[in-house]
Amino acid sequence: MQAPESPRADVDRARALIEESREIVVVLDESRRVVTASRRARESLDGLIEGSVLPDELLHLGGRTPIEIPYTLGERQETLVYLSAPGELAAYQELRAGFTAAVSHELRTPLARLMALLESAQLPGADQDDLIGRAKVEVERIGELIDDVLFLSELESGRAVVALGSIRALPVIDQVVSEAADRAAAAGVELRVECTASFDLPLRARMLQVVVGNLVENAIRYAGPGVTCTVSCVEDADGRRLVVSDDGSGVPEDDLPRLFERFYRADQARSSRGTGLGLAIVKHVVAAADGTAEATATPGGGLTVTCSFPAGL
Repeated sequence: MQAPESPRADVDRARALIEESREIVVVLDESRRVVTASRRARESLDGLIEGSVLPDELLHLGGRTPIEIPYTLGERQETLVYLSAPGELAAYQELRAGFTAAVSHELRTPLARLMALLESAQLPGADQDDLIGRAKVEVERIGELIDDVLFLSELESGRAVVALGSIRALPVIDQVVSEAADRAAAAGVELRVECTASFDLPLRARMLQVVVGNLVENAIRYAGPGVTCTVSCVEDADGRRLVVSDDGSGVPEDDLPRLFERFYRADQARSSRGTGLGLAIVKHVVAAADGTAEATATPGGGLTVTCSFPAGL
């Protein structure tokens, strides 16, 4: 049985969490002296000194908005102070409102279809088995959308751990391709893998599954029948790249820069049953591992998505 952790371990953990926070975070004692602060706070606030009183003007410098959270630690009173840059809160609220509106819009369509199918099933002489089967498809689509929204929220909040050392990519890629084989065959898409057994990527296995799965699914849904989708692994002096390309119908050049936006779909994909979040999730996973994701036209026709990771990771 594992021994309980000491109070000192809790203190060290709390300090580490504050130190590595991406936000401007300062801890003050009851006399407004600085107990500790995040690295970003020390880099952003000139005159911030541990053990000294935090000048009030630093809290509002440049129009920053302080958020203070008092709490009790044993017999001590302390205050946790968060500082946001001007406009950050408004920008966040605007982004959240836009995302909520987009999710509501995307849910409204399958819900309307579901209601129409259920109402049709009540009509005399209706083929109830067929209508119920189609209704189940709509319910599944709603479930997929909710799952993707929750997963994207975890990525953006940092709760989903993306990178944890390096893993061999080929076993994960082979598993994803194997699981997608039946869907690909039904869509008339041939799946290929070009990757060496020693190729590593700085992603957890689960996250690599998410990236490859979304990119392969994107090709199955949108590339069209009679095409080939290839998952390639490339390593050179510039770093490592995971490339998923197809020779299908492709995407208009004007649409390429927008493919990673939430819910954005090129014209030929607007009637698809996808959630519209797959490529947005790919971008967030890759970015969280210090990589970049780029969509380009495949020479000769089709779409290529390249996920690049720096050398030496």
